[in-house]
Amino acid sequence: MKENDFIWQPHGDYLNKSNIALFMKRWKIKTYQELIKRSTDDIKWFWNACVKDLKIEWFKKYRALYDDTNGMPWTRWFLDGKINIVHNCLDRHIRDGNGDKTAFYWESDDGISKKISYKELYDKVNSIAKSLVKSGISKNDVVGIYMSFTPETIIAMFAAMKIGAVALPIMSGFGPQALAERLKIAEAKILFTSDGFPLRGKQIELKNKINEAVKIITTLKKIVVIKRLNKKTEMDEKRDIFWDDFIKLGADIKTTKTAILDSEHPALILFTSGTTGKPKGVIHTHAGALTQTAKEIKYYFDYKEKDVFFWYTDLGWMMAPWEIIGVQCLGGTYVIFEGKPDWPNHHRLFEIIEKYKVNTFGIAPTAIRMLKNFGNEFLREHNLSYLRILGSTGESWDKESYLWYFKNIGGEKCPIINISGGTEIFGCFLSPLPIMPLKPCALGGPGLGMDIDVFDDTGKSIRGETGHLVCKKPFPSMTKGFIGDNDKERYIETYFSHWKYSSRRKSIWHHGDLVKIDEDDSWFLYGRSDDVIKVSGRRVGPSEIEECLMSNESVKEAVAIGIPDELKGEKIICFVCFSVRWPKLTGEETAEELLKKYVSEKLGKILCPDNIYFISALPKTRSGKIPRKLIKKVYLHEKIDDISSIENPSVLQEIELLNMIKIIACKRKE
Repeated sequence: MKENDFIWQPHGDYLNKSNIALFMKRWKIKTYQELIKRSTDDIKWFWNACVKDLKIEWFKKYRALYDDTNGMPWTRWFLDGKINIVHNCLDRHIRDGNGDKTAFYWESDDGISKKISYKELYDKVNSIAKSLVKSGISKNDVVGIYMSFTPETIIAMFAAMKIGAVALPIMSGFGPQALAERLKIAEAKILFTSDGFPLRGKQIELKNKINEAVKIITTLKKIVVIKRLNKKTEMDEKRDIFWDDFIKLGADIKTTKTAILDSEHPALILFTSGTTGKPKGVIHTHAGALTQTAKEIKYYFDYKEKDVFFWYTDLGWMMAPWEIIGVQCLGGTYVIFEGKPDWPNHHRLFEIIEKYKVNTFGIAPTAIRMLKNFGNEFLREHNLSYLRILGSTGESWDKESYLWYFKNIGGEKCPIINISGGTEIFGCFLSPLPIMPLKPCALGGPGLGMDIDVFDDTGKSIRGETGHLVCKKPFPSMTKGFIGDNDKERYIETYFSHWKYSSRRKSIWHHGDLVKIDEDDSWFLYGRSDDVIKVSGRRVGPSEIEECLMSNESVKEAVAIGIPDELKGEKIICFVCFSVRWPKLTGEETAEELLKKYVSEKLGKILCPDNIYFISALPKTRSGKIPRKLIKKVYLHEKIDDISSIENPSVLQEIELLNMIKIIACKRKE
């Protein structure tokens, strides 16, 4: 196979009966190239046609699709429309007589299975919604959700949205400090959590660990605790309540109607990380989130009425609410999984795929790299014949792992819909369509209705070279800004400050990804153009790790960078300067081990550095800034052109030497 060969060609039903093929026939569009061009040239036509084809229901139809009079950053969508995600994802399916259909299957870490119908989900959502109202939760109040991926997470999310409150899912892997900071930024009024959860045969405590941290959240009035492990739990009598008792609070309320909300009423807050400052809480709306996710599930992943959809994810990652909202808008069925792909063994995911006859399966490249290490013989023990579409997202692929996924899991018969977007857009800028030929690692082309391009450093559109991924027109699911950023300064600085033109109307969204379009118009992703670290598909802001390290009394300064890692995409490397107070060590524990443990306890294992090095000082520019990109280049022994702006260049030699010593030590071990 040549480097640039197409490995998959669309055929049969993909070309003739796929959802996107039927959409094209309806509009007399002959090729996918014509479809992409028309959808990005004429976004008014596309999004209006999309909303109609998806059968999205409105309490009141919008009078105009969008208004970008004040410029792309301030675009308003679906003007004067009234809507609610819960009506589209739950209520109408009950109304239409589909209550007995399975909404989702749940597989726990410890082997428990559940099947939840639309009617059962509808009843449980209504019960929690009534109790939220009884507890004083109303429109715009923030509802935190912090637990492992169980049915209760979905119930709590939809219950919040039903009454016009805002759901805030937070990954259960975050530690108490990281949780508290996010709750504080969002000014959460109520938190759903659990006593703990099973993980790889162990029981992980949750509620007891966060009691001290949440004391600083002055807005937090109530914590609802699910008895996942039935462990003894410390409860504040005035604030805390168990799930079953919480349900009883609203028992005397007969009904709670689904709130009729403005199109741009906030539905979700999802946290993403930048290179400086605190984590960013991005806001997504009912109409925007619903339209984008349903579009992608139906057209990109060709979801059919009787399909079963399964994306291996966690509620705190964008892909979980993306899957839940998108599939349920279409009245479909999906799988949620609480556990890990290699527990109790590496057969776990494939047992689930076989058990539920999964048709669409999505996963991050990191997990595939891990599974690939077990070879491919074990896959022959599982019937994967129902698979029709494979998915991936979160980071760049390496060719070997991509081909392993394509050949051994997909049997060379399933296209890999390799998507790329972000938390801040709640969807994809790039995606293949099932009617496209595909090359290894390719992302197809621009998402439908997403007018994207590749710019060089001067803002010129380029082909055949690596450049910056940009978007030139607004789209419904673009975030409405960051929590607490009322004047949108941070929002503008993050996405619209790279290429400014004569007016704000012509602002360009700079996404921070490096991409290239080859000679066949296939798009490829080459990582981040900023300092954000991407660990196992999750974006990590270096400042959060640095701040945690510096909260330890023995650390004066710290810097975090991400370097390439075959398994995780990137791993975290930190450089630390000690204060006068040397860390207190016990037994054979090293200073590095102590600080790793400290970060794990505060932020969670996912944010724990792989290596921590101790240096005399951090490199700084003459204006006092820490040059992370330069530090990374030095550590990786890459070419450095100019260090004239560095106040203390001798420290760079320390960093280079530290990595050389590590490399030599590793070779001796071999």
